[in-house]
Amino acid sequence: MKLLLIHAEKFEYEAREKAIEQAESLSEENKKKELENVLVVFSTIEENDSRDFSIVDEAAKEVVDIARQLSVINIIIYPYAHLSEKLAKPSEAILILRSFEDRLKKLGFNVTRAPFGWYKRFEIKCYGHPLAELSRTIRPGKIVRTGFEEYAVFFPDGKVLTIEELDPNSLNEMFKALLEAEVFKKARRGGVPKYLEYCKKFGFEWESMSDLGHMRYGPEAALIMDIIAEYAWQCACSLGIPVFKIKGTNTFNLEHKPVKQHAELYGDRLYTIHVDEKSFILRYAACHQQFAMLKDWNISYKNLPFGVFEIADSYRLEQPGELVLCFRLRKFFMPDLHILCKDLEEAKKISIKVHEKIYEEIRKLGRDYVSIYNMTKSFLENNKDFILELVKREEKPVLIHFVPEGKYYWVINIEYNIIDQLRRPREIGTFQIDVGNAKRFEITYIDEKGEKKYPVIIHTALIGSLERYVYAVLDTAVLEAEKGKRPSLPFWLSPIQVRIIPHTLEYLRYSNDVANILEEHGFRVDIDDREESVAKRVRDAEVKWIPYIVFIGKREIESGKLSVRIRGEGNLTLNLEELLERLERETRDYPKISSTLPRLLSVRPGYR
Repeated sequence: MKLLLIHAEKFEYEAREKAIEQAESLSEENKKKELENVLVVFSTIEENDSRDFSIVDEAAKEVVDIARQLSVINIIIYPYAHLSEKLAKPSEAILILRSFEDRLKKLGFNVTRAPFGWYKRFEIKCYGHPLAELSRTIRPGKIVRTGFEEYAVFFPDGKVLTIEELDPNSLNEMFKALLEAEVFKKARRGGVPKYLEYCKKFGFEWESMSDLGHMRYGPEAALIMDIIAEYAWQCACSLGIPVFKIKGTNTFNLEHKPVKQHAELYGDRLYTIHVDEKSFILRYAACHQQFAMLKDWNISYKNLPFGVFEIADSYRLEQPGELVLCFRLRKFFMPDLHILCKDLEEAKKISIKVHEKIYEEIRKLGRDYVSIYNMTKSFLENNKDFILELVKREEKPVLIHFVPEGKYYWVINIEYNIIDQLRRPREIGTFQIDVGNAKRFEITYIDEKGEKKYPVIIHTALIGSLERYVYAVLDTAVLEAEKGKRPSLPFWLSPIQVRIIPHTLEYLRYSNDVANILEEHGFRVDIDDREESVAKRVRDAEVKWIPYIVFIGKREIESGKLSVRIRGEGNLTLNLEELLERLERETRDYPKISSTLPRLLSVRPGYR
């Protein structure tokens, strides 16, 4: 049995005339249908399929796995004789198709089956996401997934193997999870991810009064976002090249040819608005604004390479079933860096630095990436030494995905994935080498001979979107909790780094004096001055993952020593200088951002 599976936004058919004498009877029910959000299963029954009816169970299992990944309940079985030249007899094919239909219905799906043996008109509108078009060959006891020729695995020793040549026992669990999801399209583990509970703790939520896929950020979440934004800028500046921060609009007119051409790459994912009889798109990254600005700059070869950076509010019309809080959104913040280089060779050298930085940042969180390198076969053949340099720095194999020649404006696009709590690949960092947009937007520089040239542009988000970085941080906390450790945020990212708890309000003045000194050194401090027991205030600080809790009472004032509880370590007695030394060590190489929260907890509303 051969299957072609299309996830369709809309599918309709109408039976017109008999194709064979043994055609099934028509009824008002099956003569024509119109369905939405449906998995269309084009099915060819081959000779010998009827010899072992386990083939129906194998086919049903595969279709169900795909339908569940897509969160689809509607399935249509559409007899389609064009997937094979070895067709079963009509009577046998009808019997298998009916059994196939019954099996899927028993598994709880809404199943429609188009009549066998008829010429039919049909219309289909495919969603166009990575799982929207799949093919399967079913044999009794075996499922053959086609399309493996699009993939290979590159090892740090320079060896390149096809998927069929791989020894699964030689691969670690992270890479196996990547292969299962990206190549074999295996159904992923279900369940509610734990990180969602942590999102709520800090105020990362969906905004129910907006469009789907839009978030809101409470006071602590907003502060976290500000800190990450500053850190993203710091990361960009650490590459050793000049970087310019810019700001701009998120609305671009489709009447402009380069805007339209670049937008067409995103298809159905575009947000569009119509104003004054004109059509505009909401940008999906910083590209439009930065390119529109760069075309007006006078650039010399002496200026290159340099970067342009913006925290871009970005919009992508993702499918409702694919939306994931802090990960896949319709509106998010992208710390987008574009680096202009003289030519491909210079871009390759800078890309090594970018690659190393992307890995450095995820490893600071205690995580590692498994990567997908998207490129053409010719780019790999002509640049194998460059690819090897990238892979060596990963110190493990990478998945190569071969794309069609001449289709994309980039020559290489790398997706850096963590494997999350539910064993799902989640892309966080990214970079690509763009050889097309400089010409499209008329971005030029003057070379040594005084001639105009088009630069090569590196696109990168070194730490991913701000929200995806939060996702990586909170998923890391989940994994730590699963190991029996106390979940926490990195100290530099904690909204409040030090909470002071005076034993009674008579020690509030001294507490404020300590808080003033800590704030003068750039640390975020608050004071729990509520008329609650010390035990309850400590519990509340623990619930908020406050890294340092400082207790102030009579003993602390008289001794000049502070009683300090450090999350994940325990209790220490430190003087103020010793505490400051510890805090300085924990924030070395990270930004210090002032708190935007009122210092006293007693004046804060109890936000839900």
